[in-house]
This record gives sequence, C-alpha cells and structure tokens, in this order.
Amino acid sequence: MKFGNMDVLGKARRLESRIARRLDSAAQDFMGSGAREPLEIVYSIVEAVEHEIQPGGRGRRTFPFNRVTLSVLAPSRDARARFEAVFDGEPALRERIVDRLRSAGCEAVDLVVDVVYVTRGQKNWRDPGFHVDFARVTPVDARDASRGPTAARIELTVSRGVAERRAYAFMARRIDLGRCAEVRDSRNRLIRTNHVAFAEGSGDVNQSVSRQHAHIGYVSGDYRLYDDRSAHGTSILRNGRTVAVPTGSRGVRLRSGDEIVLGEARLRIRFDEEASR
Repeated sequence: MKFGNMDVLGKARRLESRIARRLDSAAQDFMGSGAREPLEIVYSIVEAVEHEIQPGGRGRRTFPFNRVTLSVLAPSRDARARFEAVFDGEPALRERIVDRLRSAGCEAVDLVVDVVYVTRGQKNWRDPGFHVDFARVTPVDARDASRGPTAARIELTVSRGVAERRAYAFMARRIDLGRCAEVRDSRNRLIRTNHVAFAEGSGDVNQSVSRQHAHIGYVSGDYRLYDDRSAHGTSILRNGRTVAVPTGSRGVRLRSGDEIVLGEARLRIRFDEEASR
C-alpha cells in the first residue's frame, strides 16, 4: 500500500509539473517570444539536472549531488534583470528543480542552487546560453553556501600553465580548480566540474595539477583557498614568500595580488577586498 501511495503521489507531482510548464509556455506566448527567452532557458536547465539522475539499488533512482552551480550568459544588465525576475519568481528556479527531482523519486532537501552570471560563454558549454556544474559537498558547507551576503567579484588570471581561458571572473561561493573540465569516476559518472580547468596533455606543468586539486570558497565575507587532497600540493605566493595550504585545513584567506600555486601551475587573483567585507 505504501508503494502504491508513493506511485500515485509521484504521478500527481508529474502532472502538476506538466500543467505548470504549459501555463508558463502560454504566458510566454502571450508576452511574445524571442530567441532563448529566460523561461526556455529554465526548462533546459531543469532537464539538464534531471539528466544527472542515476539508478540506485533495488530499483531506486538517486541524484548524487547537493550543489548545483549555474553559469548563465547575460551580456547586459537588462538580460541579467530578466533572468533574475524568472529565477526568483513563482515558482523559483530551485523549486522547479526540486519538484522535478521529487517527481523522479529523488529527495533533494539539502540542495543548494547558485547562479553565476557571465558576459561570455566558454567552449566546453553544452548549451550556448548556460552551463551547469554539479558537486557534492559536506552538509555544513552546503548550509553555509545557502545563506550570507552575495559573493564579491574575484578575477583569476593564468600566469603559468595552459587553461581553457587565460582569465576568469566569478561571483560564486565555490570555485573548483583542477585538470580537465569534467571529472568522472571509473563508471564514467560525473563527480565534479572544474570552473578553472587546466588542459589535459599540455606539458609537465599542467600534469602537476590534479583533477580535483583545490577550490576557493567564499566564507564570512572572505575568499579562502582549500586543498582537495592534491598530489603535488597547493600554496600561495604572497610578497615573495610561500604560504602552504595543508589538506584538511580550514583554508587560507586570499588577498588581492596573491598567486595561487597548484603543483607547478599558477593563478594570479584580484578582487576588491573592501567589497568582500
């Protein structure tokens, strides 16, 4: 009886989702449509998240991540405002994603959804309008990421090594650093995507960067650097001296002008320290 009730509930949720989508589509038609309206992007984002659902034991399905970071192409303030109006509307983007996961039988109580707006897409994006990064973090990190002030802008420039781009800019609570854009396990399941990805097979410098090398976190108004059990270590060059970043530590606070060292590769950072307080 219990399983029968769950099946009926799941069907009801899927029906509600379809009805809501049709109403949204009708509203979009009424307002007029252009190329890739925000609602259309929303549907594509939800479908991209649903695509990562994986089979679990005993016929169950599971969503193995608790953090979804969206990079959305918004080349102007007007474009960003339109996306924000839709993402924060009723239902909000997170609610849409959670509803879709629950309809598929997956729990997503602790899911954190971060949105980063960029003015230019990257070559590795599967969709020209957005990119979705998936990660699983500790419950404490997930809760911290869902509250607090908006992350300050941080710029990273590759000073040694070869990455997909020479310069990056983010306003995000977590920025993953490593080799290759996507990190997969032995069963080809996606376990991490790197926001700053050093290219595979581009010399000894790049090979010294682990696939899951390090990450930058925005905590209590500061950016901090953490080592993710890298093979060749993580450190910071600051005013001519080296500051080690031990694995398992609480991270080291970054300052504008620091140079992050990942193995033999380097990233110079810059941000407005006053704006991050």
